[in-house]
Amino acid sequence: MKKFKLIALLMAGTMLISGCAAGQQNPQGSGDSSVSSTAQEEEKSYDGEMRGLSVQELVGEMKTGWNLGNTFDATDGETSWGNPVTTHEMIDAVAAAGFDLIRIPITWEKHFDNETDYTINAEWMARVTEVVNYAFDNDMYVIINCHHETDWIKPTMADVDGVLPKYKAMWTQIAENFKNYGDKLLFEGLNEPRTVGGQNEWNGGTEDGRQALNILNKAFVETVRATGGNNSTRALLITTFAAAVAENTMSELEIPDDPNIIISLHAYTPYDFTYEDGRNLFEYDDSVGQSIDWTFDLIDKYFTSKDIPVIITEYGSVNKIIDFSVVPNPRYAENVKWVTKYIGRAEESGIPCVWWDNGTHFGSGELFGIFNRSDCTWYAEDLVKAIMDTSK
Repeated sequence: MKKFKLIALLMAGTMLISGCAAGQQNPQGSGDSSVSSTAQEEEKSYDGEMRGLSVQELVGEMKTGWNLGNTFDATDGETSWGNPVTTHEMIDAVAAAGFDLIRIPITWEKHFDNETDYTINAEWMARVTEVVNYAFDNDMYVIINCHHETDWIKPTMADVDGVLPKYKAMWTQIAENFKNYGDKLLFEGLNEPRTVGGQNEWNGGTEDGRQALNILNKAFVETVRATGGNNSTRALLITTFAAAVAENTMSELEIPDDPNIIISLHAYTPYDFTYEDGRNLFEYDDSVGQSIDWTFDLIDKYFTSKDIPVIITEYGSVNKIIDFSVVPNPRYAENVKWVTKYIGRAEESGIPCVWWDNGTHFGSGELFGIFNRSDCTWYAEDLVKAIMDTSK
């Protein structure tokens, strides 16, 4: 099917995995684990059709999504941040739960074979392709992006000219590899583009940064379109500075003159309920609901009211259960209340949302994990049920 099929088949002959077992290690080291489907699966054709849908219609088909987080975006390889090798069974289980959209965050820079022409390592591309195919086998929508690339993708006017050759080379290769896939595959040009440690980093940046981002977004669209084929009309996601829902960056976002553009935003709203280890604000109350309404009202103002489609490609709220000896734990219900309000409000605006799952549910830190990748079960069944019940 694809030029990487031979590599994937060779990999299949050297590695074996079954079920949804965790802890599979990469025999070749470096934390980069690769698992291939059977040769029979590899013989499938993933060429697909572009159905002539508008991006508004395309987004309207989507129900709700899940991120394969801290996996292909892990900077030293698929398993380097503690998650197991991704299997077909995992993606089957995510789809069976009702998620029809999967976002696969990917960090590419560590997988360039050289810094001359920025060739992406063929085995890495083959492995990414394989997991995309797992999702296509389940008839899911798929978003692939470039993720933790802030070390070299610097949205400043002083840096942007130096970034563009490498950025364009990367997206040319990605687009060429997936050129024949149908319209259920979407490309997202950037994830939370920002200057790390810079002024107003997470709340819209500076005028200089927003101007540079507009150049990067335009270059992404032009680069993908230049590869032709299905990429001529493929839905492409561009984003605001840091993917923020903020007046300054939303008002200054320049949307390329292209009919197949979707806006990607991140909204962990409100932050002191959803993100800070859940320790600042544990209980859902009216102020939390008001913050959610404010967020979606702002998105409506700049985008959805103008018939510009939006996908919230990251949202979520950390696990708030600190003491699991308390049964039933009253804090468990707070995220259920929150997600019911959040998804309900997103539905009013016609915005699909993609839960950020980093695989971590217990302990400390960013406890966004709701899916147990070790045995393909759900840590937070009531929360998943609320997502499905509230989604269209």
